[in-house]
Amino acid sequence: MSQPPESYTTWKVLLRVIALVKPYKSIFWLTTSMVILLAILSPLRPWLIQYTVDGPIAQGDFTGLLNFTMLMLGVLILESLFRYLFSYFSAWLGQAAIRDLRQRIFNHISKLRLRFFDRTPIGTLTTRTVNDVETISEVFTQGLLTIIGDVLQLLAVLAVMLYTDWRLTLVSLSVLPLLLYSVYVFKEKVRLSFQDVRTQVARLNAFLQEHITGMNIVQIFNREKEEHKRFKEVNGALNHAHLKSVMYYSVFFPVVEIITAASLGLLVWWGANGALRGEVTVGTIIAFILYVNQFFRPIRLLADKFNSLQMGVVASERVFRLLDTDAVIEDKGTQSLAKAKGQVVFEKVWFSYDDEKFVLKDISFELAPGKKLALVGPTGAGKSSIINVLGRFYEFQQGEVWLDGIPIRDFKLKEVQKHVGIILQDVFLFSGTIAENISMKNPTISLEQIKAMAVKTGINRFIEKLPGGYNYSVMERGAALSTGQRQLLAFLRVMVYNPAVLVLDEATASIDSETEELLQMAMKKMLENRTAIIIAHRLSTITDADEILVIDDGQIVERGAHKSLLRKNGAYRKLYQMQFEATESRLA
Repeated sequence: MSQPPESYTTWKVLLRVIALVKPYKSIFWLTTSMVILLAILSPLRPWLIQYTVDGPIAQGDFTGLLNFTMLMLGVLILESLFRYLFSYFSAWLGQAAIRDLRQRIFNHISKLRLRFFDRTPIGTLTTRTVNDVETISEVFTQGLLTIIGDVLQLLAVLAVMLYTDWRLTLVSLSVLPLLLYSVYVFKEKVRLSFQDVRTQVARLNAFLQEHITGMNIVQIFNREKEEHKRFKEVNGALNHAHLKSVMYYSVFFPVVEIITAASLGLLVWWGANGALRGEVTVGTIIAFILYVNQFFRPIRLLADKFNSLQMGVVASERVFRLLDTDAVIEDKGTQSLAKAKGQVVFEKVWFSYDDEKFVLKDISFELAPGKKLALVGPTGAGKSSIINVLGRFYEFQQGEVWLDGIPIRDFKLKEVQKHVGIILQDVFLFSGTIAENISMKNPTISLEQIKAMAVKTGINRFIEKLPGGYNYSVMERGAALSTGQRQLLAFLRVMVYNPAVLVLDEATASIDSETEELLQMAMKKMLENRTAIIIAHRLSTITDADEILVIDDGQIVERGAHKSLLRKNGAYRKLYQMQFEATESRLA
């Protein structure tokens, strides 16, 4: 598996972020035009105030004063309208872009190989999909467009100031180097603190996801206090990172206020002297006070907006790194079958999870349609790996796997998984009703089909006893149901899809006695005229299998029917005797 590039340039990432608004080009250009119009309008009101003070007010022209006042009011209304449109459409763009991006991320994650999830904490993926994507929206609302608008406003205000009085402009902006230095220091410090915040948020999400999911284990082993201490440490690190950023803000804004006040003080001192000498008008001094505020305010906010932009770029890089991860299952097949017979052939298959240590070594077997194959062996022998390869959840490195005489890589991925149904020991149910969990919200599967299959397998007997029956809410991960009931629903879920090949991966290991009768009836119906591969630790459940493969260290060490393997006095017989003796000791 090749990895995405180790680093992304800021401009490359930024261009990819901007490309997210490509479907909404008209809104983007409308928002950009609002930015330009606001930059043009920003120095207009101080200019009007200057002319009002030096003209109608100085001359006692009431009509002129009224006209200029109405003009200023009109400019204010127009500016407010443009600012509203800019704020709304920039936020709209951001939300539309991240909505599409979330859909892309989830779609990409759903296609990743299981190997990727073996190595990546679920909490980290949650952070990428939720927190990081939300940060990207700030590139539009608080980042790129607002920075462009602020820069344009600075240039427009500076041009008008220089045109009006270049000497007052130089005096007013004499403290600018000190302000720029303060902005630079603040920007760098906050950038580092924000990066630390994002890292700690990812740590916290990963910790919470893992420990809430495994809370039963924490409680069983009485580790609540210890895990609380660990959470306190992780939570404290996030709090410390936030407080560092708060401290930088607390220092920066007062410093900017002092620098701005110094600029205004110099302006008033120089302007007053000029006014006494008749070189500067009162209207000009008033206008310059407004210009200075218009000039320094964006610079003060630019540091914060640059950090928002920078954090958006950092979050974007993380998201794009995930999207660029090519750990997807290749789906280049073109073959499809309307109805599979269920013939399965493994021919000299070698498989490794990490491309180094093989867990399957030269596995070969043939399973005819309608026959039952059992896989037995010690834990870690490679039994479940055979199923992972057959279902194309992982790609094998050597050899070939055939379904009905066609290499499974030649099939469309959905075709393989349509014809191969897998029931795992660890059943996962989603929040929702029983009917929704059975159909997986597939619109082609009706409630009538679900009920008919439930009746056929006998599983309806327990479903109809539940409040609401098929509309009963199973809660997250099926917490409202027993282990056996969840297993029966997993059986029904697979049977509704009617696969040609049925795989039972330790599916009966956790069944309780209450549902044992229903289970046996359901299994009997499920296995009728259907190719089946059964992984079982309880050897008593596979004595009628057509062939049994004994797997050890990724290799087939024995094969044959139950009775013939017992006569060989080999690995299978030892497993059988160990289990028989263990059963007798429990009953004694």
